[in-house]
Amino acid sequence: MLFRSHIRNICGTQLPYFWNTYKRNMCEDGKAKTRVLFCGPHFPASHNYTKEYLQNYPLIQVDDLPFDSIPDVIANYDICVVKSMKLNADVIARATRMKLIMQYGVGLEGIDIAAATNHGIKVARIPSGKTGNAASCAEMAIYFMLGLLRKQNEMQIAVRQKKVGEPIGGTLFGKTVFILGYGNIGIELAKRLRPFGVKILATKRSWASYVPNSFSSTEPISQNGTHEDLVDEKGSHNDIYEFARRSDIVVCCLTMNSETAGIINKNFISSMKKGGLLVNIARGGLVDYKAVYDSLESGHLGGLGTDVAWTEPFDPDDPILKFTNVILTPHVAGVTESSYRSMAKVVGDLAIQLHSGKQLTGIEYAN
Repeated sequence: MLFRSHIRNICGTQLPYFWNTYKRNMCEDGKAKTRVLFCGPHFPASHNYTKEYLQNYPLIQVDDLPFDSIPDVIANYDICVVKSMKLNADVIARATRMKLIMQYGVGLEGIDIAAATNHGIKVARIPSGKTGNAASCAEMAIYFMLGLLRKQNEMQIAVRQKKVGEPIGGTLFGKTVFILGYGNIGIELAKRLRPFGVKILATKRSWASYVPNSFSSTEPISQNGTHEDLVDEKGSHNDIYEFARRSDIVVCCLTMNSETAGIINKNFISSMKKGGLLVNIARGGLVDYKAVYDSLESGHLGGLGTDVAWTEPFDPDDPILKFTNVILTPHVAGVTESSYRSMAKVVGDLAIQLHSGKQLTGIEYAN
């Protein structure tokens, strides 16, 4: 009562507003709440599942707010989950209370990590291999490959035209698949490709020594944890054009950064086999739009399956959709019940740990 009387003397008639704001931001024991901010309306399951996971923790407040409101409110939050927002230096400078900026997944290309570091804010991703996100993305890659090989869009046209026994499709069996970027998603993809009877080529920054063991996904992984034994031929960045030339299907699993942006350009696509298929389950910015469009137009590229786009949300009137050998999905490769609930648990546990003053676990720091 003495505290409330003191506030009344300061605030006068505005007491109800200040008192309600105080209660919203404080726990019953007078301790400040830990507040988690989700940026923007996209990927709604991320904030909904996190709220659900934390519903019995009144000490944690989870908000999802529009993009345009973030700069004005970010100073009130301890954890920020960016999703698809670009968090630049100006916005980060306003995050005076922030302890952690993170992604609901792995991509951190929208965060100015240097600015966060300068302001003493940690930046982190959720490792895809431990949440089921990598497995979900790998399954989506298989979906694209089969959809393009079996001519998914043309089959729907045939149904509408009452045709039977066409179109003639292809099979994965006997194909050569190039995994461009052999990280967690690439590993999960290789596991799933093995039963189809394909040859697997893969590139990554560095490879450990080869340790042969069974191709079974139930077997222990090699010492470096990369399942390198699943790959028939391993290469580095210098081999990407040669591997593209020899492959029937290229699957892009790269992390987006200054070195990889636009890596699938005119030169890369020209190096692919005529009729080769391109699958992208990583980031839209890895692919040069005009190069892909022109290659589809000329018939050199046999098909495109992509879960990510050059601009998101994707323009439903984009001319690239005129091609029947294009399959587009709305950035849902990792959006499955299993992976999203696993990541919600990670975010929720982080909030609980932060509120309790414990060390933050379950994430991978970028600074």
